[in-house]
Amino acid sequence: MTDQFSICSRCFKDEGLQLDAERIGINNNNKKCVNCLSNKGKKLTKELVRKLCYIFFVRGTIEKFDYGGFPIIQMNEHKSNRKKSVELSEHLEKDAKLIESAGEIGLFYYAPRFWMFGEIEPLKDLQSDKRSKIIEKVFDLYPTKQITTGESFYRLRLNPENPEDPNEYDSPPDEFIGNGRLDDENLPLLYGSQDLQICIHECRTTVEDNIYVGKLRPEKNLKLLDLTELIEEEEGVTEFDSLDLAIHFLFLAGKHSYKICREISKAAFKKNYDGIIYPSYFSFVSNGLVPFETIYGISIRRYEKLKEYAKSQVIPNLALFGRPIKNKILTVECINKVLINQVYYDTTFGPAAHNGFGPIPEENEML
Repeated sequence: MTDQFSICSRCFKDEGLQLDAERIGINNNNKKCVNCLSNKGKKLTKELVRKLCYIFFVRGTIEKFDYGGFPIIQMNEHKSNRKKSVELSEHLEKDAKLIESAGEIGLFYYAPRFWMFGEIEPLKDLQSDKRSKIIEKVFDLYPTKQITTGESFYRLRLNPENPEDPNEYDSPPDEFIGNGRLDDENLPLLYGSQDLQICIHECRTTVEDNIYVGKLRPEKNLKLLDLTELIEEEEGVTEFDSLDLAIHFLFLAGKHSYKICREISKAAFKKNYDGIIYPSYFSFVSNGLVPFETIYGISIRRYEKLKEYAKSQVIPNLALFGRPIKNKILTVECINKVLINQVYYDTTFGPAAHNGFGPIPEENEML
């Protein structure tokens, strides 16, 4: 029965597993654990054991690649009678066996479909001399969105010389441009967001900084290329051919992706856009959701019923071309000092080592 307690947090030797179990387990000191006989541990039903397994062994083994990522270990109830197929450190082996038994599940090495680590044709083309062709397709498929004079957003500054001066909240001076995701040496950009927490993340803020925020409002309606939208693609397009996934992976990638992002930005400027709405790199760490989420190896972005959920995972940022405050395109309505009163990290754990990958099947076995 799923409502009966199976094991408790005290059953585990691994510290991370114990802490994860304490976080999701049920307080019930009136019952001793049927496994370790302690009445002090947080109790786990079969379903909570499965949740714990997902948190620690699946989410906890997600590996990021240059583009994309996937969990090294996966679990399901169909593998519960399997022979041992995942090599774990000695101290974790007993805990894993306990979870498999109590959850009636099995752990196994995940065989990813190749698109999960960047084998997506439009993404590969963006990294090649075919880039301009794919960028033109971006403008064909991604929508234009207006930011109206009735809307506002935030622009954060760290340690400004004169925090009350509205010009401090414009795009950086020439000597500081060319280091961001979308700006280059000849194209200054003003970065902002309607999410203040994201602004703090994006600026890599520390408690030593003097932090100020400007509330900015457009003086006219602004035309922006919206790269946060889930686009409709031609019938029969798979993950391997998906421009939607290519752009999604591009903006979840690190600095090695900036050159491509800047080419999209320069093309948007030439097409007379006022700027770009793009996915924040910190979207998933901000909302606590799982990146690169799939169901049976299919991206959730491909399921019609899950598209709204998939879109909600992405937090939009704004990048406006030029120096819009100097050119009176934006007004600084209000300036405030920002105080960081508390820092809190929501953490879960995963195994430190899992002795590498299992056997990787041929690509046609994963289609």
